[in-house]
Amino acid sequence: MRPPGGRGVPPAPRALLLALLALLAGAGGARAELRVRVRLPGGRVAEERLQADGAGDSVGLELREPDGALVSLTADFRKILRALVLGELEKGQRQFQALCFVTRLRDHEIIPSEAMAKLRQKNPRAVRQAEEARGLEQLHMDMAVNFSQGALLSPHLHNVCAEATDAIYTRQEDVRFWLEQGVDSSMFKALPTDTEQALPRCGQAGDRGAPCVCRYGLSLAWYPCMLKYCHSRDRPAPYKCGIRSCQKSYSFTFFVPQRQLCPWEEDS
Repeated sequence: MRPPGGRGVPPAPRALLLALLALLAGAGGARAELRVRVRLPGGRVAEERLQADGAGDSVGLELREPDGALVSLTADFRKILRALVLGELEKGQRQFQALCFVTRLRDHEIIPSEAMAKLRQKNPRAVRQAEEARGLEQLHMDMAVNFSQGALLSPHLHNVCAEATDAIYTRQEDVRFWLEQGVDSSMFKALPTDTEQALPRCGQAGDRGAPCVCRYGLSLAWYPCMLKYCHSRDRPAPYKCGIRSCQKSYSFTFFVPQRQLCPWEEDS
C-alpha cells in the first residue's frame, strides 16, 4: 500500500482523536475512504475503515475489537480516544458505555490527511499486519472535559463524544500545554485521585454505587503511522514511496463516581 508521489512534505496532523462508534464529522470537503483487512491479536481478521478529510485536515479509522467494542480514531487538533463498550443487560448493565480520552498528538503518530486520502491497495483481500509494534502506553486521566465547551478544544469533539458527555477525560500535563496555547481553563475539572481519597480499583470495590478507579484498555492492531521516503540517483531529494504501519495499545485509568460505570471490571 502506498500513496502516489508528490512534491513537498505535508505537515503532520496536530492532534489525534481516538473514538468508538463515531467517525469523522465536521465541515464539508472532499473525503476519501479505504477499507483494509487487518489481523488482530489472537489471529482473527477484521475489516478496518480508513477515512481522510482534506478540507478539515483530519483522518480517521474504525475497527471492532475482539471483545465486540467498536473503536474509531480521528486525528485533527487533539488526540481523543473513545470507546463504546457493550454491556450485559441480564446483569443490569447499560446497553453500552461510552468513553472519550483526550490527549495531545505527538509527531509521527499517524500520517497526514493528504497522504491518507491518497492511499491505495493493489489487493483488497490481502490481510495487513503491522510492521512496527509500538507497545503499551499507560495513561492516568486525572482531568474531566466539559462537553458543552468541547468545540473550543476540537471541532470534532461534539460529534465523536456525543454518547460520552459525562465521561470525557484528559491529563493535567496536556491541560497545561493547551492553556499555554490559549485554551480556556473553565472547560477542565480536576478529578479525585486514588492517593487523595484512597480509592480502590473498581474490581475491588464492594458497593456498586461506590467511587473507584477504573481501568480500560484498547488496541489499534494496524494503522499507517509514518510515511516512507526513498532515494534515487535520478531525483535530487527523497520522495514519498509508501507508508509504515504500526500497532499500538493503550491502558487508561480514571475516576468514576460509581463502580457500575466500570462494568468490565465488576467480575475481575
